[in-house]
Amino acid sequence: MSNDNNEFGAFLSGFVLGGLVGAAVALLLAPQSGEETRTYIRDKSIELKDTTAEKAAEARTQAEAKLGEARTQAEAKIAEARQQAEKLAQQAQAKADELRQQGQVVLEEQKSKIGEAIETGKKKVAKKEPPAEEAAGEA
Repeated sequence: MSNDNNEFGAFLSGFVLGGLVGAAVALLLAPQSGEETRTYIRDKSIELKDTTAEKAAEARTQAEAKLGEARTQAEAKIAEARQQAEKLAQQAQAKADELRQQGQVVLEEQKSKIGEAIETGKKKVAKKEPPAEEAAGEA
């Protein structure tokens, strides 16, 4: 878009400069009287002003159209990015749920193993303790 503005600026500068050079040459080489020359210059300057206004309006219209296109494209990209973000969030949530379930399974397995180890330990301790009567007699 910046390139279009530079091209239009260059065109407009060349157009104005060409108009001024043409007017100066016409003044120098004109076989007309001063009044006729002033009228000619006035008419040409009005014509040049009108042409410049038309070109500026065209450039403005083109710039607005390109701005509209850019805005539409940006909105489409934003919508696409939102969809991707939502999809990634859903995938992350699903993975978190899966890991939570796996953690619960591991936790239950560890609880079960610890419970078994405690029971085994209690049984071994019960086997090694002397009967209650012997313990009382020794004391």
